[in-house]
Amino acid sequence: MMVPPTLNPSPTPFNLVPLLVPPSLPPPTHAQTRALSAQSAAGTGAQGATLHWPEGSSESLSSGGSDSDESVYKVLLLGAPGVGKSALARIFGGVEDGPEAEAAGHTYDRSIMVDGEEASLMVYDIWEQDSSRWLPGHCMAMGDAYVIVYSVTDKGSFEKASELRVQLRRARQMDDVPIILVGNKSDLVRSREVSLDEGRACAVVFDCKFIETSAALHHNVQALFEGVVRQIRLRRDSKEANARRQAGTRRRESLGKKAKRFLGRIVARNSRKMAFRAKSKSCHDLSVL
Repeated sequence: MMVPPTLNPSPTPFNLVPLLVPPSLPPPTHAQTRALSAQSAAGTGAQGATLHWPEGSSESLSSGGSDSDESVYKVLLLGAPGVGKSALARIFGGVEDGPEAEAAGHTYDRSIMVDGEEASLMVYDIWEQDSSRWLPGHCMAMGDAYVIVYSVTDKGSFEKASELRVQLRRARQMDDVPIILVGNKSDLVRSREVSLDEGRACAVVFDCKFIETSAALHHNVQALFEGVVRQIRLRRDSKEANARRQAGTRRRESLGKKAKRFLGRIVARNSRKMAFRAKSKSCHDLSVL
C-alpha cells in the first residue's frame, strides 16, 4: 500500500521563472495544496522544532499539522532570489541553525498565539523551487496571504517586488487577500539602496502593508508573522471579534500613543497631503486594514 506524501520538504534546489497568472485560474483544492507541499517534500521536515518568539504578545506552540483548510492559514513568500525569504521562513520554523536548517526544506507548519488566540500557519518558501509551469500559477492562487520580500540593499529586487504585486492583483483581482511588502536586510545600513520612504510609498500605491525586517538580527520577524495573522483575521472574522481584539490592543497602548493617533486622524481630514502621510504611516500598522 502506498504511503501518502507528507509535508516534509526537500532541500533540492530548482530554478523557476515567475509567470503571469490569468485571473480565471481557479483556487486549488486541499488535495492539490497538499500535493504542492509534497512536491517539495522528502526526508525530514520542519515540523517538530520549537518556535521561540521573543517575549511579547506571542508564544510558541507545538506544530499542529491539521488537515483542515479553514483552520490553517497558507502564507506564500514571494520575491527575487537572495532577498532573505528562506531566512525569514526558517526563523519562523525554528530551524535556522545547524543541520536541521539544511534538512528542513521549504514548508513550515506552526501554531502561534496572537492576541491571546491560537493561529496555525503553513508558510511556503517554494516560489523558486520547480521548473514546471504549474507551480507559479498555483502559488498565486492558493495563498491566504502573501509576503513579498525585497532586499533594501538591492534596487532590482525592489522593482521585482512591484512586478509581483501587479501579478498578484491580476491573478487575485476578485479576492481581498492580505499582501505585505517586506524590506529585508535593514541592518545593512551602509549598503542600503532603497529608503524607508520608498518602501512605504510603494505600499501606499499598491494598497498593501509594509514592514522592514532584518533576518540576521531577527528584527521585526515576529511582528511580520503576527501581522499576517491579524490581516487574515480582519478579512475573515466578524466585526465583533475584530473589535474585541482591537479593544484589547488599544488598552495596552500608552496615553501618548493614543493621543497621537487621535490627532493624526483630525489633521488628515483637513489636508489631502496630510491624509496621504497618514495613510503612509498606517501601512506600517499590521493590526488594521
